[in-house]
Amino acid sequence: VQLQASGGGLVQAGDSLRLSCKDSGTTFGTYPVAWFRQGPGKEREFVAAIGWIGGTTYYSDSVKGRFPISTDNAKYTVYLQLTSLKPEDTAVYYCAAARALTPTTRFARDYDYWGQGTQVTVSS
Repeated sequence: VQLQASGGGLVQAGDSLRLSCKDSGTTFGTYPVAWFRQGPGKEREFVAAIGWIGGTTYYSDSVKGRFPISTDNAKYTVYLQLTSLKPEDTAVYYCAAARALTPTTRFARDYDYWGQGTQVTVSS
């Protein structure tokens, strides 16, 4: 599993962005994928996750209803659609994958493979 995150940028409050997390391997769809973020001076926090074969989704309370997570198995990619962005959403966003066929969780310790992060900056 090798993950590459992209799609970040500088936007204004209320705007939208779509983050992508592409896997270069061939086992895509057999493991959970999650997005985490780390804002300036803050600890890394869970954002959203999706189970293997595009199963159950989980969201943090702060993004529920605004950041839907989805997969495109044909493109080996997980998307995080950021909508109604707020300045407090400013962070480096990381995608992460767990081992194959494991439960989907909200905890960073359960994810073994991490992308390099993509910066999202929301101005007021």
